[in-house]
Amino acid sequence: MRSALLGVLLLCLWSSGMAYDGPIKADSPQDYLVKKGDTLWDISNRFLKSPWLWPEIWHANPQIHNPDLIFPGDLVSLIYIDGRPRLTILRRGHSGRTIKLSPKVRTLPAQAAIPAIPLSAIDAFLKSSRVFTSKLALDGAPYIFASRQERIISGAGDKVYARGRIGSLDKNLDILRGADILRDPDSGEILGIIGHKVADASLQKVNNGIASLKIRTSLQEVKPGDKVVPADVFNLQTTFFPRAPDAPVTGKIVSVVDSVEKAGQFSSVIINRGFREGLRQGDILNAYKNLKAKDQVSGEMVNLPPERAGMIMIYRPFEKVSYGIVLTAYEEIGVGDTLKSP
Repeated sequence: MRSALLGVLLLCLWSSGMAYDGPIKADSPQDYLVKKGDTLWDISNRFLKSPWLWPEIWHANPQIHNPDLIFPGDLVSLIYIDGRPRLTILRRGHSGRTIKLSPKVRTLPAQAAIPAIPLSAIDAFLKSSRVFTSKLALDGAPYIFASRQERIISGAGDKVYARGRIGSLDKNLDILRGADILRDPDSGEILGIIGHKVADASLQKVNNGIASLKIRTSLQEVKPGDKVVPADVFNLQTTFFPRAPDAPVTGKIVSVVDSVEKAGQFSSVIINRGFREGLRQGDILNAYKNLKAKDQVSGEMVNLPPERAGMIMIYRPFEKVSYGIVLTAYEEIGVGDTLKSP
């Protein structure tokens, strides 16, 4: 019976433009019980040859609460609707009942849902780094010039003073230190400036063009010259589904986070594509190695055919660049490697 359904499925997929051999792995389980610590990527990788196809076959059961969210204890099942494969939640773990008709179940907060990716791998980086579109955007910000305690460096609980364009300041502030300039490896265009967060502070008062700030928490010592900007209000979406970009995208890796040369699984990278190329949180890109080899006969250096090295998921796009996490690495991924949408 199942093989007959698969035959119908292949015909449907061929006519709809999806992969001819179907999205389901040959050794896919029929059901999977979600465990604490799982991610959506883990689960989709158990069922699908291409995990980013999850949104195309996900069946959000309207008979249950939060049908788009998955929680530990849920039973995810592979079913067939009109001969086509669908993944759905057959049973909520907290209700202990198979979903039939319209049973009433307890609503769980969205924060309890499993995330798309291991958030611990990127949480610290998100809190400590920001990208500014231009050098002027960071250089022109107000700057720290003195402290109440007359120290060269300051930390949590200290009062510091800033001057400059203080009219741009809000109540909640980030104190940043300028870092690398990101350039497009092909065009040389400045894509952005990385500002590393050293502390967060609150605006106490403004008097005669001088802002008084109190440092709340510090990641590093605050020094004269550090820049003061409104606090970052970005919130990472945790319930998105990894997916292919809406339109074909090609790009390159311009930086590997934490000043290391190579990236492995769950490392963060910065790429030279962002909002202006249509990238969104959850978009998947394949990474390819750009290698050369010497022709032992002619002595020439020859570009080898690109070899797929892994998969990257975008988790924070900016205007011209994006942060991505390496979900799968078949070999080391590095600066200059090419990225293409699947």
